[in-house]
Amino acid sequence: MTDSNTITLQSGDNQFLHPWEDVDNLGKHHRTVVTEGDGVYITDSDGNRLLDGPAGMWCINIGHRRKEMADAVSRQIMALTYVSPWSLTNAPAVELAQKLAQLSPGDLNHAFFTTGGSTAVDSALRFIMFRNNVLGNPEKKHVISRNNAYHGSTFLAASASGKARDKSYLDTKTDTFHHISDPNILDKPADMDDAAWLGLKVAEFENKILEVGPDKVAAFIAEPVLASGGVLLAPDGYHAACLEVCRKFDIIYISDEVVTAFGRLGHYFSSQAVFGIQPDIITCAKGITSGYVPLGAFLVSDRLIDDIQKAESGACFSNGFTYSGHPVACAAALKNLEIMEREGILEHVREVAPYFQQQLQTLRELPVVADVRGIGLMACVECNINRSGERELSLDHEIGKRIDEHCQRLGLLVRPIVNMCVMSPPLIISREQIDELVDKLRRGIELAMSDIERDGIWKEG
Repeated sequence: MTDSNTITLQSGDNQFLHPWEDVDNLGKHHRTVVTEGDGVYITDSDGNRLLDGPAGMWCINIGHRRKEMADAVSRQIMALTYVSPWSLTNAPAVELAQKLAQLSPGDLNHAFFTTGGSTAVDSALRFIMFRNNVLGNPEKKHVISRNNAYHGSTFLAASASGKARDKSYLDTKTDTFHHISDPNILDKPADMDDAAWLGLKVAEFENKILEVGPDKVAAFIAEPVLASGGVLLAPDGYHAACLEVCRKFDIIYISDEVVTAFGRLGHYFSSQAVFGIQPDIITCAKGITSGYVPLGAFLVSDRLIDDIQKAESGACFSNGFTYSGHPVACAAALKNLEIMEREGILEHVREVAPYFQQQLQTLRELPVVADVRGIGLMACVECNINRSGERELSLDHEIGKRIDEHCQRLGLLVRPIVNMCVMSPPLIISREQIDELVDKLRRGIELAMSDIERDGIWKEG
């Protein structure tokens, strides 16, 4: 039963212009009001307890309601709330920069702090443009990204993103941003082997560089796993091959680890540990504080810094934010990393992730499930209610919406992306809670199937 307080909050919520707001329905939404979190669970304003399948948005890595985190934030607020990062510094920011240099691969020893993932990507892109100006390469400003990539919603980050529907009514920079096809192994023709598919994707990348001009391409930006695109995986060796192409043409490789860093794949950073590459820049956010306080960063290699210093231009990287290196956010990040290390959370992810992926694969037997894919503690269950196998957006929205509604009633929060149920639970999830997640997702899909059979929505091939 809906509580009167819920009705009041839902009505007032229509004053809140949400991210990705459907303006045609503004004033008509009845969003779930979340009031509490504890471990891997959240509670809504009607008292319903739900397993937090998306971990907020890929970020509540150590789980909700950690008193240690609250205490660390409180202590820092009482010690020092804020100090300008322009001409001053603070101990938590210094310590966090040193810690990230220790944890990151290779020579990524400098951290630039931002307010989140979008501003981390935006700042990284501005940095490579700044670097090329300093080095006397003002034409080397073009960026190559991929279709279905998501890199953020600031102007440059959105321009790098490759999800077409996100750009329908918003301007982006198109003259210097280019997109190649995503390397999704599911798109591989049935008569083509993985090696040939890999070769085709890497050749497309190199051809795009040649088309734009190697002297004009500044950077390639790629998520290790296309996260918001639907947890899309590239064939083995893809990232290493793309890095080799970048080295060939003096192109900066930016690895966008906003989702995959800080344990999602069982390592602090996945670029080298999982995908075998040493990027020039890594962007990160989300799990750096487990979502307790907003914070982002980009980590840049000594090599890139050295190039600028050797130019002796006296140049100033005039990019930054009021809250760069915010002492409270950095204190939260330090405590988050301390908890992860002390409790062996990375080791726990490496132990339970295979079970998580194995149990989700059992959903393939459901007729509406078109694919189940994932890595680490991130996965996607993709559904299709067109029996011909063809895709139809209205039907995709219909099945996604119904699964989401049923799962919430059953006590599971999912992240519906059209027809895809994305799962990225808190990293502390147990095997028993994985069973609960999969069982409730199965039942939610089955109930949605019953709905569409009853309503005659199944589309025959």
